[in-house]
Amino acid sequence: MQQPTKIAMAVAIALQSMISVAQAQEAPQRVEITGSRIRAVDLETAQPVQVVNQEQIQKSGLVTVGDIVNQLSSVGTPAFSRGSVLTSNREQGGQYINMRNLGSQRLLVLVNGKRWTASVAGYTDMSTVPSALIERIEVLKDGASSIYGSDAIAGVVNIILKKTMQGGTASIYQGANEQGDGKNKDFSVSYGAGDEKASLLFGLTHTTQGEVWAKDRNKTAFTFGPYHHNAGLGTSPWGRITPVNASGGSNTTASAGGFNRIINHTGTYDGVGAGADSRNPASYHTYGGADPDVFNSTQQMHLLSPNKLTSIFTKGEVALPFDMRLTSTAMYAVRDSTRQIAGYPLTSTTQSKFPVYIDKDNYFNPYGNQVAGAGKGIDLFFARRTIEVPRRTDNTNRTLHLDAALEGDFELRGLPWNWSASYNYNKVEGSNTGYGDLNLLNLKKALGPSFRNASGVVQCGTAASPIPLAECVPFDIVGGPSASTPAALNYVMAVGQATYGSTISNANVDLAGEVFTLPAGALGIAGGLEYRTVRGYDRPGQFEQSGYSTGLAGNSTYGRFTVREAYLEAQIPLLKNMPFAELLNLNLASRYSDYSNFGSTTNSKASFMWKPIKDLLARGTWAEGFRAPTLNDTFGGGSQSYDSYLDACDSQFGNAASTPATKARCTAAGVPVNFRQVNQAGTPVTAGGAQTPTPFQTGAGNSALQPETAVTRTAGLVYSPSYVPGLTVGLDWFNIRVNNRITAISATFVVNQCYVDGVTSFCDAIKRDPITGQIVNLSRGNANLGAMETEGYDLSLAYRLPRTKYGVFGFRSESTYVDSWRSKSSNTGNFTEYAGEYDIFKWKANVAFDWSLGNWNVTLANRFYSSQKNRCWTASPAVECSNPTGLATWGTGYNKFKEMWYTDLSVGYALPWNAKLLAGVNNIGNKGPIINYNSNSGYGGPNSSSSVNPELPIDRFFYVRYNQNF
Repeated sequence: MQQPTKIAMAVAIALQSMISVAQAQEAPQRVEITGSRIRAVDLETAQPVQVVNQEQIQKSGLVTVGDIVNQLSSVGTPAFSRGSVLTSNREQGGQYINMRNLGSQRLLVLVNGKRWTASVAGYTDMSTVPSALIERIEVLKDGASSIYGSDAIAGVVNIILKKTMQGGTASIYQGANEQGDGKNKDFSVSYGAGDEKASLLFGLTHTTQGEVWAKDRNKTAFTFGPYHHNAGLGTSPWGRITPVNASGGSNTTASAGGFNRIINHTGTYDGVGAGADSRNPASYHTYGGADPDVFNSTQQMHLLSPNKLTSIFTKGEVALPFDMRLTSTAMYAVRDSTRQIAGYPLTSTTQSKFPVYIDKDNYFNPYGNQVAGAGKGIDLFFARRTIEVPRRTDNTNRTLHLDAALEGDFELRGLPWNWSASYNYNKVEGSNTGYGDLNLLNLKKALGPSFRNASGVVQCGTAASPIPLAECVPFDIVGGPSASTPAALNYVMAVGQATYGSTISNANVDLAGEVFTLPAGALGIAGGLEYRTVRGYDRPGQFEQSGYSTGLAGNSTYGRFTVREAYLEAQIPLLKNMPFAELLNLNLASRYSDYSNFGSTTNSKASFMWKPIKDLLARGTWAEGFRAPTLNDTFGGGSQSYDSYLDACDSQFGNAASTPATKARCTAAGVPVNFRQVNQAGTPVTAGGAQTPTPFQTGAGNSALQPETAVTRTAGLVYSPSYVPGLTVGLDWFNIRVNNRITAISATFVVNQCYVDGVTSFCDAIKRDPITGQIVNLSRGNANLGAMETEGYDLSLAYRLPRTKYGVFGFRSESTYVDSWRSKSSNTGNFTEYAGEYDIFKWKANVAFDWSLGNWNVTLANRFYSSQKNRCWTASPAVECSNPTGLATWGTGYNKFKEMWYTDLSVGYALPWNAKLLAGVNNIGNKGPIINYNSNSGYGGPNSSSSVNPELPIDRFFYVRYNQNF
């Protein structure tokens, strides 16, 4: 029998593959490795591929594919974290992979080599793949558009499911944080039967990830941490009132007859207490933003939102005559997720096109006709947070995957060939149901004219023209939570609804084989055709579209496009068993894609694999890539959004405070000299910025978008010294450049581009109040803007020591060093360097030590994150600021954080009744979260409630898993 070379076995160890030494003694099989369509015997590849197997998955103590892959050193902070509860898109609740920090939409996800589902916005939810049925996960850290088409810019994640099974396996898991929250549960059962003629595999899984409330830990109980507890406080649940000015706004100018008053009440910023008599003008005091008169919205918010997933999976294979096979896979998954944020920060002009005031004839108006006297009353502008009904969104997501393939093997002139004709169908559909918004039509009636009737009941309308009690309930909105009644809340509240879905269908024909044999080996080729249809929709409810709800108004999205593709790949052996050329292979590939919505593109790749000596492998790749605009990019209807941002023109915390050029641009735009941005409570913002008092316009599609283009270059070495059996060291350099990038612009980005970077085209999207200077509207959507580029190194080490009487010891690690991550906002602009700042760590590493003896096995794993530059609280004066004169992308002054280590321990024992028990502790050192202002959503971070990274541990996590084979 042919034996694999030493270097092949070394690479297998480096990739942490499932192939054992015992298997290596069997006849070699030709297999397809992620990144190539040509089957090969050796595991050597010209592209860097990392493999995570089922054993490593279980030892991680994690239950979802997303959590597992997100811990790899090459992966950055995900696009939509469980902590991003203010995110209003349909993806919230799922899990997405941000490979190379290039964005989750630039990663292609495959399952058994086939495209998986994607949302209208182009994101693939990894949590829908049942982890219990995974054999291994192959992570290609390289561009692969020439092989797989669009989206494979940052890399490819290929999830390989179990092919067959004899008998069954049941697994049950439970874990929780040391404090008792974040309870995760997982149950799965799988069963398989069959032989080489026919086989069937069935699986059922149910996974839940428990909620964590921000209020339950001191470091997360306030927006900007315990040292600045009042910095992020917002709109109060106690009514604040002002007169209405001539333009319908709030009149707080005393010389113009204005005032700014809030009702007297007990309690503080927690919203607990009782309000005074709202009808009595003496029950109010002047509003100045004091702690008792604002609200800590974080106390009503999830730090980590809960979700649950139930999936059913089946896979079958039937052998047919003439070496043909019919294979099919079916999976159906339902994911339910919930996110909660604080009650609505309501004002009279929440929807500017439908303002609502407290009518001068309203019974509860302290300055109305029924208090001040007939003809003396005035309408009132109000601000009040409805904390009685926190805003909650339930998202039910249903995923269906079906694929079928007719495959065959044959020989041509004695050389092996294989072919496949397949169809792949993916469908995602879901519904959002929102609670906590208000029906402005009903609110207007509830705050309109009302009176106390003969029965002593306050009734809508007037005594002369009453509105029946069954048709309207008056609302004492200024009196605060203690004055609310269930009937009034039920009347003014609304239930929001939306539906969404996307469908991707692929038809493929592939052919691969060996054309002829050269002196250095067989010349292999692969080619194929693909036809893909993509369509989708996102439909907000009619009431939300009308603008008569406080729910963010949005327009429907509908879109469709088709793709015709053809690819060709060749594996060319050049030299073998020669001096300084034990092996030299060249791989070439090219793909032509024709899109119905923008045109055609061709992307090619060239890679080499060279072994100057048996123990050393050198490899390299040059590849073109592209990413087509998604349905949402092109056809998105857009919606309103309460954006969190810091105005660069703020005279205390904005960039204008330290940069004269920014100050000059703000002044030229008419911004007052001592301008202060205000938050939803109407008070000046702190260093962290705040949410907008009025909604901005976001997310509109752009039919003129063109594809992103990319060039990926890699070069690496894999060394497996024959004098140290079991040791493998790999080092790979990578450089990825993305041009013409498609980006959804943030409010912070628009403001900074206009005033900090001086890109005047962005200033047209900003509208300021001509008197106060406040930004009252900002439009942001999608655009092809500039470029991004990242460069760095991946280092892998694996060493399995010879067996001893004390057991088998092993060591494995994978590390990523990001030398540069930079972007620019226009083709003519300058690059800005972000490496070493928040969420782009210079160094990330995973190191694991394994030991096994008899029925026991132990794994001690360590995760390392290097130090970073993060925002100061203030640079001048220096508060929480190690480098007040240092430069960062946000301006002058940064706070240098120390590196972080997390240690995890798992212990397993094989039980005599064909079972295994696994227990573990993650973050065994109980390293607590670090206050990091960059992680807050006000600065574009993933945490909506507070200022810690929600992707890092908050305390110890304990878990136990029991596996039973039968």
